[in-house]
Amino acid sequence: MTTGPFHKITDFGNRFRSTYREYPNQFWILVFGTFIDRLGGALLFPFFTLYLTQKFGIGMTQVGFIFGTFAVSSFFGSMIGGALSDKIGRKSMLLFGLVMSAVSSLLMGVIDILALFFIVTLIVGILSDVGGPAQQAIVADLLPEQQRAEGYGILRITVNLAVAIGPVIGGFLATQSYMLLFVSDAVTSLITAAVLYFALKETRRAPAEGEPQQTMTQTFQGYFDVVKDNAFVWFLGASALMVLVYMQMNTTLAVYLRDNHGVTTQGFGYILSLNAAMVVFFQFPITRRISKYRPLIVMTLGTLLYAFGFAMYGFVSLFFFFLVAMVIITIGEMLVSPVSQSIVANLAPEDMRGRYMAVYGFSWMIPIAVGPLLAGLVMDNTNPDWVWYLAGIVGLLAAGGFYWLEWQVGRSRSEAIDERLKIIQQLEGGEITAEQAGRLLEGVNEGSWARLDPPEEAAERRNLRIRVSDAASGAMKSDLHIPVGLVNTLLNAEGSISADLDSYNQADLKDLIAKSAADNSEKRMDAGDDQIEVSIE
Repeated sequence: MTTGPFHKITDFGNRFRSTYREYPNQFWILVFGTFIDRLGGALLFPFFTLYLTQKFGIGMTQVGFIFGTFAVSSFFGSMIGGALSDKIGRKSMLLFGLVMSAVSSLLMGVIDILALFFIVTLIVGILSDVGGPAQQAIVADLLPEQQRAEGYGILRITVNLAVAIGPVIGGFLATQSYMLLFVSDAVTSLITAAVLYFALKETRRAPAEGEPQQTMTQTFQGYFDVVKDNAFVWFLGASALMVLVYMQMNTTLAVYLRDNHGVTTQGFGYILSLNAAMVVFFQFPITRRISKYRPLIVMTLGTLLYAFGFAMYGFVSLFFFFLVAMVIITIGEMLVSPVSQSIVANLAPEDMRGRYMAVYGFSWMIPIAVGPLLAGLVMDNTNPDWVWYLAGIVGLLAAGGFYWLEWQVGRSRSEAIDERLKIIQQLEGGEITAEQAGRLLEGVNEGSWARLDPPEEAAERRNLRIRVSDAASGAMKSDLHIPVGLVNTLLNAEGSISADLDSYNQADLKDLIAKSAADNSEKRMDAGDDQIEVSIE
């Protein structure tokens, strides 16, 4: 068998085509547009901290305040965008966000006065982030639940492919002029908007005819329902701690390595490119392999890797070990990022995905608002290594939070199992009828916590159907549906099947049920003036 380079290339091509066909064309259009847009952002963002400190001559505390201002205003922009994407459509908000992002980049590139820059940052944050929730909601709209983690993983590969290319090019452009970075980011956002305007279809489900539609006020009031979702809010809190650690990579790390270890702009670009390249080559196979594991356990493990990797920067001083730390961080990132987005998408009702995604953005907004500021205070006033010691501690707290959520899922499901067993025991003891047991079992659910880790897709539900009709006229007298899972318990229970069937010979009726269940066929018997039919449906 041929195993040369040509065979390997052919095999890779076949696997790529197979993967491509698994997803709808609209998903790939979104992926392509995301790549163009993020390429522009990858040119600029890694060097944004360096730009601020160099152009305005400010310290990391002031840089942290700028990031905080942007994060707070972005949160409000995201909330507006999330609600409007549920109300008027995903595509409109995505396009508006791209255009505003382009305008924002140009504004920030030309302003020379620090006070004015603060004001523009506030406005820019509101306008440029309105499209974020819409993009995440589109993925959930296009893909079924079992594909979402992989879909978000593919989107991350696309983003990191841009990041693998962007910092290297951005490092070169930055040595010529920082303004080139801002212009490049604006141009790519406008190109993306043009592509998506012509190629992307609206994915929001239009209300059916006669279906009540929410007013704009009711749409925004829907955020109260989101924050009442306890499982989602606790997941949000653990995620915020995790992001507080992760976001130091794109804010504090560049300045720390430059000022404390002499790492050049180009050298930091190589570190980020390593991160991006690993995601490009390994994200998809890793996402497929971890899909069989419990999502919150994956989140716990990935966050532990964050804690260890970021803490390393406080203990090592060689460039090689800076790269090793980034490898550890990236493995953690490949575990948590697609899984976390998939959890949120699965938690959100279809008509509220934009708002859930917007509130999930809170787990990024808070860390961006306070993280650089706190890190700046540490770096400007004490040993800078403490930024990374504290990152390790916070990472451990976040990992503990995800593990606690996993425990809550298990407890919630155990309580549901106990409730079902109690109902079955009542049936066995003759305290309730089989019909009552079926209704009670339908009412048992695993609670909101279990939604964080949805079980494997259950088999199609089947029922034992018992129909009683008048033998002469055929008029239906009774039509009962009892879950098939109760059949064995029913046959050995002391109680009756249903109050409607108490007038018939119970032994004959149970014998008829047993025969029907044994060969999965319809059975009949005459009972006086009535005919009883039993079938499995």
